[in-house]
Amino acid sequence: MNTALRLLAAALVALALGACQTRSPETTGSIGPSAARAPLGRAEVEGLGVRYRENPNDLGSAMRYAQALRATDQRTQAAAVLQQAALRNPRDQAVLGAYGKVLVEVGRFQEAQEVLQNAHTPSQPDWRILSAQGTAADQLGDHARAQGFYEAALKIRPEEPAILSNLGLSYALARRLDQAETVLRRAVQNPAADARVRANLAMVLGLKGRFAEADTLLRQDLPPAEAEASLASLRGLVSQPNRWKAIEAADRAAAKPAAKPAAALGAGTMADPRG
Repeated sequence: MNTALRLLAAALVALALGACQTRSPETTGSIGPSAARAPLGRAEVEGLGVRYRENPNDLGSAMRYAQALRATDQRTQAAAVLQQAALRNPRDQAVLGAYGKVLVEVGRFQEAQEVLQNAHTPSQPDWRILSAQGTAADQLGDHARAQGFYEAALKIRPEEPAILSNLGLSYALARRLDQAETVLRRAVQNPAADARVRANLAMVLGLKGRFAEADTLLRQDLPPAEAEASLASLRGLVSQPNRWKAIEAADRAAAKPAAKPAAALGAGTMADPRG
């Protein structure tokens, strides 16, 4: 899949979950690695696996092992570990939140919706869970419902760039490009916005034919050759007569887990760009 298409296709899953997971994962059941944490080595992951298999009923061990699996791109395995943890702890919202988010990452969106709705309560909503629920709804094509989740999350966490970026991309998938641009510009203006958020705005600008502005944004974070390649890919996408079908198809394809778990360490960013 070309770079620009991959950016849009992966944005909803990776930005919602990736960006959320670097902020207070302990309180939300997220299994993403902390931004300040060093990458895990194979031996460390295997050690966590040994401890988990010795006592799979130990919730802390299960959560740490699932976190390590997710951090090393072994999301299908992480989902299996968290499924067992959720079966053993069906009322633990931290476990359900972690399990629901990884279900989104591996493309099991309907299951994710069912799990995530029990990962918090109406009286104590969690903006990260709401954003993940929006991601699942977007991937199922229910953009109006997804936008409702993002708006609810913004009431708890006003101007959070991860939520705004997801909302903007949801508008883009719904072909409401003016609203997408407005929301993504709000996200970019936040000092906490990262390269992924700027790339998402660049994508929307490109879809509107404003390639010079898109190029300027891309060059803030990418080497010149990569920025040029991304812009060329975006131009090619926009020129297609069936571009929306291509975007929707790529969005679905990008949400599916890889055929083989990656051996490389660390979580994805732009190709996993939240987006």
